[in-house]
Amino acid sequence: MEAQRLNTVDDLLRFPEERVELINGEIVQRPMARSEHALVQAGISDEVSPLRRKDGPGGWWIMTEISVSVRYASHDLAGWRKERVPNRPTGIMDIIPDWVCEITSPGHERKDIFHNFLLLQRHGVAYYWVISPEDKTLIAYEWVEGRYRVVFAMECRSPEDFIKVRVSPFEGLEMDLDYIFGQPT
Repeated sequence: MEAQRLNTVDDLLRFPEERVELINGEIVQRPMARSEHALVQAGISDEVSPLRRKDGPGGWWIMTEISVSVRYASHDLAGWRKERVPNRPTGIMDIIPDWVCEITSPGHERKDIFHNFLLLQRHGVAYYWVISPEDKTLIAYEWVEGRYRVVFAMECRSPEDFIKVRVSPFEGLEMDLDYIFGQPT
């Protein structure tokens, strides 16, 4: 029986398409973007935008569709505190993020819910959010004593569920779930 050859970062960098990731030695095609995914991604980006504009303590570099060279993962949104990364980042990030947000895509839930969870936990990423546009759920994890614990979880089923919330690491901001999930007002 022949051993399966795992792909490496060098294989990934030679791959002709950009919408791929290296997951457990396999080059995987990223899903095509859907409007639900894009609306949630834009909604979160808008809600945290005051933090992007702030320098120094409390300020963040928040980026969408960013590749991080640690294990060559690509994230829907990722953020670095400006007090830890004071200079504007360029290129593929080689610094572990302080916050990652994945927005699930049909057929790729396992990657967002399990693979990235384990990868980010292994690297000690302080905050990890998983959002499902289809289920209208947000689960936020915080790195505590060597593992993740849930610090916020909400499923929006009825109009009164679409409230303003404060979620770590952005407790200073009230985020509007109605706006994030693209609900008509």
